Amino acid sequence: MSKLKPEIGLNISPELDNDTLSELNDWLRKHRVDEVECVTPDMAGVARGKVMPASKYIKESEIRLPISLFMATITGEYPDIECEGYDVDADIYLQPDISTARAVPWASDPSIQIIHDAYDRNGDPIWYAPRHVLKKVINLYRKKGWVPVVSPEIEFYLTKPNTDPDQPLEPPVGRSGRQSLSNQAYSLSAVDEHERVIEHIYDYAEAQNLEIDTIIQESGAAQLEINLMHGDPLKLADEVFLYKRLIREAALKCGIHATFMAKPMEDQPGSAMHIHQSVVSAKTGKNVFSNKDGSPSNLFYYFIGGQQTYMYNACAFAAPYVNSYRRLVPNWSAPVNLEWAYDNRSAGLRAPRSSPAARRVENRVIGADANPYLAIAASLATGYLGMTKKIRPRKEATIEFEHRSRDLPFSLLGAVDSLKEDYDLKRVLGPEFVDIFAAIKQSEHDEFMKVISPWEREHLLLNV
Repeated sequence: MSKLKPEIGLNISPELDNDTLSELNDWLRKHRVDEVECVTPDMAGVARGKVMPASKYIKESEIRLPISLFMATITGEYPDIECEGYDVDADIYLQPDISTARAVPWASDPSIQIIHDAYDRNGDPIWYAPRHVLKKVINLYRKKGWVPVVSPEIEFYLTKPNTDPDQPLEPPVGRSGRQSLSNQAYSLSAVDEHERVIEHIYDYAEAQNLEIDTIIQESGAAQLEINLMHGDPLKLADEVFLYKRLIREAALKCGIHATFMAKPMEDQPGSAMHIHQSVVSAKTGKNVFSNKDGSPSNLFYYFIGGQQTYMYNACAFAAPYVNSYRRLVPNWSAPVNLEWAYDNRSAGLRAPRSSPAARRVENRVIGADANPYLAIAASLATGYLGMTKKIRPRKEATIEFEHRSRDLPFSLLGAVDSLKEDYDLKRVLGPEFVDIFAAIKQSEHDEFMKVISPWEREHLLLNV
């Protein structure tokens, strides 16, 4: 695929030997960077932070933000939450993770963005910050001598620009001058319809030193999927976080929108974020899901057993909005079960055919709208609980599951209620974090219930 000529102020990202702040400052001066974006992901996975001149960033001793940025709903409201410092909106302190420094290739002036972690005034982590939640789960694995490995797949839709939320979304017009409306899964010509957007995605990804495994046309009209490489969960969560912004910017550059809503169009499939998961030994580097003879290990089965036992209660992290549950319905390419099977995409937990070294479990329940840090943390937490509690899974299912009984909540409210009652998940993810997250989701559900939908006006206005 041909590369576009750069239309950007800075199309390279720092490649630092020691990831030190002094080395970054030298790099900023050398490349005459104008601005630095100090970002941190909030509960929704939205980038929050400050933008400042690079000269000020080099001199800045403290970067502060109010603690309330982690308490906001997706609409910007603030629910009642019991949390130290929240009542006075105390400061939190941002510390840069220099390894995450990336160019902002769509900016008009040379700019970089750096993901920051949140700490309190005593230098202790804000444990309900999403990035720290994932770090906590990874550390639990490391204490057992395990290293989790993940590989996300991100689905999203391209749409016509939509400035009126009362109007349905529509697929954009492609390079042929026609609008995509039908199922064209894996069609190369369907990918070519949106070649200009994809070229921008590739260019921006290259500028940010981000790897892409593949890009494919998914089942929906103008629905694409990007597969990422496998690796460290925190690094891959960062990449999903960066890719979501990158993809939106690439679409806007072409005059259209990109959306990661779980179910943006009622007559099209939903968008998922499938997570492939495996665990290796910190000592040997070998996949602990496989025995020496290549057969599945007990830990492989325990991991699945934990996901089957706890994913119902963890569903609010995989499906965090009211709209998420419009995706989780039978016969729409999304599993509503927690069965497991080899090479069966109708199972909620799929074990792809692979070599023993690559044996893994694919969680197919997670939606594209999920915060990648929290979705990966929750999914790994359920597997960790299975491995440490030695939970045996149900027998491998050998049929298609579309019409089987449901293993997942029907709504966000049901998911939040079940999460609040799960002691094991609270212990692994952090009780303060779970309480804050549940309060935010409860508030979002209550806000949604104030809205009267077109369906209600159409069918109830004159009939009841």
